[in-house]
Order: sequence, then C-alpha cells, then structure tokens
Amino acid sequence: MEILLSRVLLMLLLFVACGLASAEAGGVKITPLGSHDGEFCSRDRALLFEDPDGTRILFDAGRTVAGPEDPRLGKLDLVLLSGMHGDHLGDKRISETGNGTCAMPQTEIGTTPNSNTAEIIVGTKAKAFLGGEMHRFMSHRVVAAGGDTKQVQVLRFGGERRIGAVRVAIVPVTHSNGIGGNFLDKDLGHQLDTNGLTAYAGPDNGYILSFSNGLVVYLSGDSGITAEQDVTVRGFYRADLAIINAGGVYTSGPKEAAYSINQLIRPKAVIPQHMNEAATEKGVLVPGTKTAEFKGLIEKIPVHIPLSGRTMEFDAEGKCLSGC
Repeated sequence: MEILLSRVLLMLLLFVACGLASAEAGGVKITPLGSHDGEFCSRDRALLFEDPDGTRILFDAGRTVAGPEDPRLGKLDLVLLSGMHGDHLGDKRISETGNGTCAMPQTEIGTTPNSNTAEIIVGTKAKAFLGGEMHRFMSHRVVAAGGDTKQVQVLRFGGERRIGAVRVAIVPVTHSNGIGGNFLDKDLGHQLDTNGLTAYAGPDNGYILSFSNGLVVYLSGDSGITAEQDVTVRGFYRADLAIINAGGVYTSGPKEAAYSINQLIRPKAVIPQHMNEAATEKGVLVPGTKTAEFKGLIEKIPVHIPLSGRTMEFDAEGKCLSGC
C-alpha cells in the first residue's frame, strides 16, 4: 500500500512539474512586419518569430522591412526565405512604414543586386538557412554586401537545423523559383532577360518551425495544393499553426488554401498571408476581400488576421494567448 501511494505521489509531482515547465516555457510571439501599422496590406510578407528562449527569426523580409535598421527587427538570430522572387527576396523596400496606401505601398528604395534579405543578414549579423541552390546564391550576395559566407547554411528536405532552442526543417513547395536578372551580374542578367529566362535556384522552401514550448508552425511559402501538406506537414510534423499564402494566381487562392487547411493540414489555428490586397481598413477585415472569403471557408479553426506590428502569442497547442 505504501509503495502504491508513493507511486501515485510521484506521478502527481511529475504532473505538476510538467505543468509548471509548460507554463514557464511561455508563448511563441509572431509579429507581422508589413507596410502600414495595424493593417494587412497588399505587399505584406514578412513575419518575425520569437521563441520563449529569446531566439528571433525573420521569415520572407520582402519589400516591407525597412532594411537592417528597421526598428521593428531588434536582435535577429536567423533569416528564412521561401523563394527568390522579388516580393520575397526584396528587390526594393520601404524607407519607413505608412508611405503610400495599403493597396499600393511605396517601396521606393532599390536593393538589387544584393537584395533586402542579404542586406538584413549582413546588417544584423544573422544566419540564414536555405535549401536548393539558393544558399549558394545567397552566400555570394551576402559577401558582396559585406558579410561572411559562413552566415548562410544549407538545409535540405528531410534534414533539420537548430537555432537556439528552435528546430527548423524544410518541406516541399509547388511553385517556380527563378532568380531575376536584376539580382545577377549585369551581363548575365541582361542575357537572361533578353531571352525571357531566369537563373535556376532549386526548389522553393516551405518551413516547419518547432519551438521550445512545443508549438509546431508550418510556413507554406507560395505553394499550391500538395499531398505533402497531408503526408509531411500533418502526418509527420503535426503542425499546430499553419501560415498559408492564399492570394491566388501566384499561390493557392482562397478556395484552394481553405481546402489545404480543412482537409490536408488540419491545424488548430491558421494565419492567411500573401493575399495581395488591402485586406483591412482601420484594422478591421474588409468584407468581399479574398481574405474574408478565405476566412469564411475555414471550418471550425480559428483564423487570425496578421496586422502589421501587432504581436500575437501562441501556446503549445496553437491557441492564441494574446494579440489576436
């Protein structure tokens, strides 16, 4: 009897200890870095993640991060990039938030051939994890911008790297990934542009981020519907939170993305991205937009709209703790 009571007491202590450890782990913070504070606008791509241990990761800087001096960045440990197209890599950028309109932000500062992404990696002394042939190209651009080739590290499908307490993996994306001539040496870029071609960069990158509090996040990149969202993202990684591009034409549209969420990924929460529209006005979702259509198609899963500068915090199960 004493042995049984001792075992029960030990189990209770372990349960309490696990609960305390989970509480102490805290939430994962996600902050959209868009063109207009408090809105979800047409060129918004960038997201800043912060693990409970303080590790900070920037995803798809694109055109709406004001370079490495953007005050919203702060300390940066890692930069991730889904693909080499200018709206993700950053062929130009804003000088500050609020210029232009939400539908047509003013991205007046050119960043070619190095890119906004390369300049941010160098200026913040961050690392980058990239797959395909993208890591080789980015290494050259980082060195040209004054950085070190060791800042850019390769990550292939099926592998994993760590930054702080965060585990990072790459998953397949159904999307093209050519490097435009404006990012290349002048002569080569001109030859490719003249022939209507782009440089080969390997496949696009989707990402799985596994945080120290247990939260698993899927970043779709510009993917269309793919069986990988069922087999790999849901079946193997069991993503709790999906961040899915759903603007149509260049990515899945609202209907396609909703199918991926409802039938394939089946996360516990979702954030739409890459909608290519002024989705909100004064922070409120505009009826009739693609974003509103997407939200209306999602079945029994919370949809959180990414308003620039507003930090959302998520627990291990994908439940929003604040900011949503």
